[in-house]
Amino acid sequence: MTQPSSGFSELNLAAPLVKAVTELGYETVLPIQEACIPPLLAGRDVLGLAQTGTGKTGAFALPLLSRIELAVKAPQVLVLTPTRELAIQVAEAFQAYARHLKDFHVLPIYGGQSYAFQFNQLRRGPHVVVGTPGRIQDHLDRGTLDLSHIISVVLDEADEMLRMGFVDAVESILASTPDTRQMALFSATMPAPIKRISKRHLKDPVEIRIETKTMTAENIEQVYLVVPHAAKFEALVRVLETESYDGVIIFARTRLATTDLAERLSARGYDVAALSGEVTQIGRERIVKRLKSGKLDMIVATDVAARGLDVERISLVINYDIPGDSEAYIHRIGRTGRVGRYGKAILFASPRERHLLAAIERLTRQPLKRMEVPSHDAVTRKRVDKFREDLVALMATQSMSFFEELSFEFMEAMKIDALQLAAGVMCYAQKDQPLQAQDTGALAGGNWDEPRRGSRDRNEGPRERGPAPGPAPGRHGRNMILYRIDAGSADGVEVRNIVGAVTNESGLRNRFIGQIRIHPDHSTIELPDDLPPAMIEHLKKVYVGGKAMQMSAASEEQANVHHAGAPAHAAAAGKAKSEERPPRAPKPDRRNPEKRMTDKPKPDKPKPAKAKAAKGKKPAKNKDKGKPKRD
Repeated sequence: MTQPSSGFSELNLAAPLVKAVTELGYETVLPIQEACIPPLLAGRDVLGLAQTGTGKTGAFALPLLSRIELAVKAPQVLVLTPTRELAIQVAEAFQAYARHLKDFHVLPIYGGQSYAFQFNQLRRGPHVVVGTPGRIQDHLDRGTLDLSHIISVVLDEADEMLRMGFVDAVESILASTPDTRQMALFSATMPAPIKRISKRHLKDPVEIRIETKTMTAENIEQVYLVVPHAAKFEALVRVLETESYDGVIIFARTRLATTDLAERLSARGYDVAALSGEVTQIGRERIVKRLKSGKLDMIVATDVAARGLDVERISLVINYDIPGDSEAYIHRIGRTGRVGRYGKAILFASPRERHLLAAIERLTRQPLKRMEVPSHDAVTRKRVDKFREDLVALMATQSMSFFEELSFEFMEAMKIDALQLAAGVMCYAQKDQPLQAQDTGALAGGNWDEPRRGSRDRNEGPRERGPAPGPAPGRHGRNMILYRIDAGSADGVEVRNIVGAVTNESGLRNRFIGQIRIHPDHSTIELPDDLPPAMIEHLKKVYVGGKAMQMSAASEEQANVHHAGAPAHAAAAGKAKSEERPPRAPKPDRRNPEKRMTDKPKPDKPKPAKAKAAKGKKPAKNKDKGKPKRD
């Protein structure tokens, strides 16, 4: 690994910037900063591969601040970030570094903030604009943001912007900047689309790859534990009781899962808040502020909501739900161990998810160590140790004279000795938090190392959980459960309607949705078997095709039709439908165009001789035309 430089004064930065970083306590230059600052100062394009928490914000902010002209009241540096939180963080870093640059102005632009405020600030002419692609594109469309004076563009965490679907917006924004502008692209990973963007927009870039033994920080301890889905929450509580931490981020897969988990932890006495896309920007800022100040100990967040968080107190990251891909894991654990600080990351994996651990180890190039779920006795010992520490601290600061006299009085009045009195006092002091942990039995029994089978013999009997068909292996190795939806083709429902309703309302990515089949009066869908019950209850009330989905476990007959791939109108359902509609008119005989078939076949009987007139002659009945009829 490249050794840090001795100081920023050797990098030809402007004197006010060197003074600012010194006041901020930055004594050494980090490897990514030492590699990026010289080429950026020289006006070169830079392609940097660096994970979160390596100090890359200073790597591009310091040299670009040295290049701006304070006399020009127009945006000269544009930084694009995937999330609002990261935009605020980067803007704060620019402001801190530029504290000695007179009249410097930086503006963060992101969704959820007042347009009127942003319009006023843009009219002031900020030197640096930091924003999310969506809101930046919006201002460009409105004509309220002028990028004609831009000299430098930075794409920060480009891989995450790709994952969130901002590629088209980024391309459009880059097309609005001058061709002569300098560009820097930073990414924790380098997937193919990011490589294509770099080739298209970067001119002879300097490639910066900080050589590390692992893709994740070495100061982050990474462990995993294997626990069945039904016992995950009890295991989480035991981990929180036995681990030492300051601040915690717990990652869940969906918005509903964050709310459900936060409510359950709050009921156990934890000071916790849910952070997801449903939280307003003001609410998000309030939560982050409480976390930084120590008024909040932990948050339960989705991947997107936690992007850009840089809180020094976060010393523990818990992956309660395993991430959908290995790259997301890197971004998750990057919330701890920031810039050299110690951190710990714990990954929860069910027995059937163990194969995903190998992919994470290959990407991080670091083995994951297995930890066991803390035992009942370990939780009890931790509580007792905490009680003893608090008691020692209390007795060291408070006078015990009154209580010593009171103890003798109680012993004489109650006819007990000192040991009995001490035991009684400790029992009373524990109140709602017993020192001896209660064993709920949720973690007892079962061979957790054996992955659950995706199929079973029909003679085995029904499973303990899930509908009659049982979980079956689906996409990405996930076990699936088949649900019935109370809406079908007769209601105008299509597959895209169901996918949109499920993804929008639950936050579940469409990659985790299995097969969907549309029938006349209902539909069937495969969903992961570890979805929270609250999510299923919520989806029951979601409307599709003008009807509430009313999701329920599919019957065995419906499962057979679903897995056989039968069309919606097959079997009895199709027969019933065919009986309701009138028969279609038969098609004409193509071999004899003059011959027509009627809807109702005529009885077989000889045709009259005059039924068919001779060719070229009029029918005989025409001879009597105009004559009076006889009675």
